[in-house]
Amino acid sequence: MTLPVAVAVVGTGDFARQHLLALASIPEVEVRWVAGTDLARATALSALVPGARPTTDVAGAVTDPAVEAVDVVTATPGHAPWTIAAGRAGKHVHVEKPAALSLADLDEMVAGTEGNGVDGTGTTLMVGQTVRFQPAVTALAAAAHAGQIGDPRLLHVTWYTGHAWPMGWRAWHLDPTLSGGHPVHNGTHIIDLATWLLGAPPVEVFARGFPTFAPDMPIPDSFHVQARTADGALATLELCYALRRRGDMLRRVVLVGTEGTLRHSTEEEPGLVSDAAKPGPVSLEGALRLQLAHWIDVVRGRAEAVVKTAEVRGALAAALAAQRSLETGRRVHVSEIEGYDGERSSAARAGGAA
Repeated sequence: MTLPVAVAVVGTGDFARQHLLALASIPEVEVRWVAGTDLARATALSALVPGARPTTDVAGAVTDPAVEAVDVVTATPGHAPWTIAAGRAGKHVHVEKPAALSLADLDEMVAGTEGNGVDGTGTTLMVGQTVRFQPAVTALAAAAHAGQIGDPRLLHVTWYTGHAWPMGWRAWHLDPTLSGGHPVHNGTHIIDLATWLLGAPPVEVFARGFPTFAPDMPIPDSFHVQARTADGALATLELCYALRRRGDMLRRVVLVGTEGTLRHSTEEEPGLVSDAAKPGPVSLEGALRLQLAHWIDVVRGRAEAVVKTAEVRGALAAALAAQRSLETGRRVHVSEIEGYDGERSSAARAGGAA
């Protein structure tokens, strides 16, 4: 009988809780540690998974010889140091989005995991781009990558979600030095989606943001991005986290190619929706569990990661460019971002089209 994958979860926030519940539902996983700076929170979360132990010794948890894989679910500034520490200790790593706050940090994370072996191939690194595992998005990407619409040329994504501000996030989310700003923190979802569906990362972006219901907030709750890829494909990306009622959501995706069109809308999904009954869209159902189960397949060597680090790099560079566009009010070429490398962008294109 194959032994379960022993996992250490680093982080004690609400999303760490969701990760733990998803991991607990995967039979092949044994959560060994829940590690964080707050012992009370770590203790409460570890109680969700039989056998998991709480600790504030994060370094000890990620280097535990009995641990095979580490799931990093901290605030973004903690992603790079704990990913690198785990990789250097020979662990496979899953890290939440956004992977890092700079391309330099991401490059160190990749070097500390994928590039840590003697032969240049070390352990695996997978970034938690959950949107890719939402059933509707998975189907869209499969059809696009199979050539059903020819070459993708135009993408329009409208994505409205969230709840009334300004009490929606904790303080670190509102500080661009800690979160990267909204285009990086939450925008990574929609920019990664564009990268995946178009088969290439943006090379040029123009962003505009606005505070829908909280004009005194230090960052916008909503933004629009116009993006262009190297081969001239265009994307219009609308992201809003300011709907008035918690749980509300509307998403539309239209992908136009040289030989056809693909589209999806949550408005067309079955089910009763009212103020009293707000089920999650069917197209999102079970995405986190699917993502983490796929990660375990990657750890076991049964699958290659759907999320390639070259694609992550291209999307992160575009997100950083979108944040700069918000700050400066001008169009920003991704080559302006520190550490940008056009050859790595080409690698992202090859990965996305595979």
